Amino acid sequence: MQQFKIIFVGAMGAGKTNAIHSVSDIIPVSTEVPNLDTSAHAKMLTTVGIDYGMIRLDSETELLIYGTPGQERFKFIWPVVQQGALGTILFVDNSSPDPLTDMAFYVDYYHKLDPYIRMIVAVTHVDLPGGPSQDQYYDVLAQRKLTWPVFFMDARKKDDVMLLLDTLLAMVEADLD
Repeated sequence: MQQFKIIFVGAMGAGKTNAIHSVSDIIPVSTEVPNLDTSAHAKMLTTVGIDYGMIRLDSETELLIYGTPGQERFKFIWPVVQQGALGTILFVDNSSPDPLTDMAFYVDYYHKLDPYIRMIVAVTHVDLPGGPSQDQYYDVLAQRKLTWPVFFMDARKKDDVMLLLDTLLAMVEADLD
C-alpha cells in the first residue's frame, strides 16, 4: 500500500476542516472544540490539534490528509505535521479583513520552512461580497517569485477539493519527470 501525505494549512475559518470532511473516505478525526477566540473569528468551533482524513485513490494508493490549526499560537505543530508531506494546500478566507496579508504570512512561513515546497492556494468564501481578485493573489505570489496555482473554490464541495488534490498530484508528477 502506498500512502502519500497532504497538508491543509491556513487561518482559522478558511475551510480546512470542511474540505477534509467533504473528501474523506473515512469519518475524519477532528480536534475541534468550542471557539473561545471569537475576536479572531466568529465561528462556533475551531481546530486545536490536527484534523485527519483519508482518500483511497485505488486499491493500492491512499492520500492521508492532515489539517493544521489556524491560530498562530499553535504554530509549534505546523513543522511537525509538514514533515514528509508530498504537498501543501493553503486555504485563504477571501472574506477575512485582510486575506492578502493572511496569505502572505502562510506563504512566507511555509516557504521558509521548505523552499522546495509544492503549494496550491485555495481561496474560499468567494461567494461573499468584496475581497481581492484572483489576480491580486497572484501578485502576492509574483512578488515572492512563486508561480503556485490559485483556485477560487468552495471547501464544502467535494469536486472543488478533489480538483485541488488532482492539481497537487500533477505538480508532483511534473517534478518527477
